[in-house]
Amino acid sequence: MQLSKEEQSVERSIPQLLVSLDGNEIDSAGEWMERRRPELLELFAEHVYGRQPVSRPQWMIFAVAAQEPCFNGRAVRKKIDIHFVGDGEGESGGQGRIRLTLYVPADTGEAEKKRWPAFLLLDHGRLSAVREGESPSTPFWPVEQIIDSGYGTAMIAAEDIDPDEHDGFRNGVHGLFDPNDRPRDGDAWGTISAWAWGLSRAMDYLETDPDVDSARVAVIGHSRGGKTALWAGALDERFAMVVSNESGCTGAAISRGKAGERVHQINTAFPHWFADNYKRYNEREEELPVDQHMLLAMIAPRLLYVSSAAEDEWADPASEYLSLQLAEPAYRLHGLGGLAAAPFPELDTPLHAERCGYHIRAGRHDLNEVDWTYVLAFAEGRL
Repeated sequence: MQLSKEEQSVERSIPQLLVSLDGNEIDSAGEWMERRRPELLELFAEHVYGRQPVSRPQWMIFAVAAQEPCFNGRAVRKKIDIHFVGDGEGESGGQGRIRLTLYVPADTGEAEKKRWPAFLLLDHGRLSAVREGESPSTPFWPVEQIIDSGYGTAMIAAEDIDPDEHDGFRNGVHGLFDPNDRPRDGDAWGTISAWAWGLSRAMDYLETDPDVDSARVAVIGHSRGGKTALWAGALDERFAMVVSNESGCTGAAISRGKAGERVHQINTAFPHWFADNYKRYNEREEELPVDQHMLLAMIAPRLLYVSSAAEDEWADPASEYLSLQLAEPAYRLHGLGGLAAAPFPELDTPLHAERCGYHIRAGRHDLNEVDWTYVLAFAEGRL
């Protein structure tokens, strides 16, 4: 791929993926997993997304609120409530609930019960807007298309984890788990990290569901959900595949030299999404000790898919694709090829490597059936 002079300058300023903090070269998959990857997780937690103060709560139960056939018997719909209790220091009574809706293909009648791979999607308000008895299947979440392709699919409500508003981190799981007797630290978790925490709690449930193959669960998100899916996938290695759809700034796109939305703009518009430390890098992206290709690289050697839309200049498809290319060395350590040598593709011509994929489609910022068609095609035979 021929880079312009400006792109070459950006690439030279990007932190080196395979050089540890003490300056040593990382040249094996073992060193990557045991040394460099943990370093990068720490750097992203400290400087970008913030640290989750708790993993799985000590008290958490799963309540199946409903289970019924749907789509003329082709699938089964389950509604699950994930109940949990905070540490008692929060302001909201110490209890939380995350709603999860799961669809799985109907029983095939085979002697041995089939467990299905599944896609877990983070929802921002669309599920809540569906009236009781209505199908939530939409271009954003085409449940029937996913089921007919041989996958289950689940969605959780982001507002149950943390409402997308800046109230001083008193609502949602921040109110349950943050200590309220002192100011927040600069690396305290923001809302993106809180949503990622919720995706891991959904994964906790999926590990228990007899219809789901928990070793083959993909986490997928669009826009802010795509940022969340990437951070969740970096933190939680139980996710076998991570899909970022048009996640842009502080998602899949390289921050240095990025067009469209920049770090200072996202921190100004959404001051609650990231750690306060991240604001140090407003208009100073070149001083970040990390860049987003390192986030993508932390998915290696698992499946990774990045998608863009041609009219989504705010996300900057070229920077999203460059990030995926620059993540390839982590995959090569595992003996896997990537897309570093492939030029930026034409519209609606997906690129597939062994564990990485990418497409840019015609149209605007959204997640639709075209995106799902390309993602499902990549997952076929891999997930």
